[in-house]
Amino acid sequence: MTEDRPLVVRTFDLKKTYRTGFWLNQTVRSLKGCSLSVTEGETFGLLGPNGAGKTTLLKILLGILRPSGGSGTLLGRPLGDRSVRQRVGYLPENPYFYDYLTANEFLNFIAGLFDIPQGDRSRRIAQLLDWVGISQKNARHKQLQQYSKGMLQRLGMAQALVGNPDVLFLDEPMSGLDPLGRYQMREIILALKDQGKTIFFNSHILSDVETICDRVAILADGELLCSGRLGELLGYPDGYKVRGWSGKLEVLETWLEDLDFENGQWQGTLKGELPDFLATLELMEAKLTHLTLARPTLEEFFVQQLRDRGFVVSPGK
Repeated sequence: MTEDRPLVVRTFDLKKTYRTGFWLNQTVRSLKGCSLSVTEGETFGLLGPNGAGKTTLLKILLGILRPSGGSGTLLGRPLGDRSVRQRVGYLPENPYFYDYLTANEFLNFIAGLFDIPQGDRSRRIAQLLDWVGISQKNARHKQLQQYSKGMLQRLGMAQALVGNPDVLFLDEPMSGLDPLGRYQMREIILALKDQGKTIFFNSHILSDVETICDRVAILADGELLCSGRLGELLGYPDGYKVRGWSGKLEVLETWLEDLDFENGQWQGTLKGELPDFLATLELMEAKLTHLTLARPTLEEFFVQQLRDRGFVVSPGK
């Protein structure tokens, strides 16, 4: 159980206020009392709309920004303590790279910052580039100014892993990736999770968060709206939602609640046993095309949480 493991991240009533305006006489509250915790080996997803304060929170955890109020710890040390930096990896949302370096040269530079012995660097760099999908020699020796955004994102993931960190902070790690790149990034994160790494990341791609994360939290306008395991937030499913085509309406009505039947296509919530329903479909020569657990998706839950608190306005209103 993760509850029995040490806390890696812990914050207490964390606040951040910025001064703005020509005379710096106006204030913007980016965080309004954020308290959360992440345990060792956990994959934690922080969700929220643009401007919610996600990146601000992440930078405070990393010691890049100082909080205006509250406190917290990272790996058992106060936020901002330099002694933990060797144990932390970070992929920013918009990473900066030296355009005229190659991938090999850039990672060699990062490895030097971590004091990785010269004899181990080549093996480590080759392993990481293979892992993130930059395996071709011509790609490794290209100047980074010739890389696409997706390639740079993969390289950014590699640099975050150079020091073999205990905890990894990822700010929008799927940004700019094509479907294959997103799949590879998910597999990397899941492999790191299997290694016992602690992963804290922000994302707008809720389907990926739902697949990867042990726990999630929703941040909006600097306020933490909710936090917990997916089962706690979405509810534990007690049935299936199904979709398919062909079959007899009068038979489907006996099996499905909220049945929608139009032009031979149907969908609804199953109210019987799945094996028996599948046998019935086979007898009718009907086809099942979609099967999901009967609970809200993370996206539906996310939007409803924002709507309930006035952050989302329905179209046309």
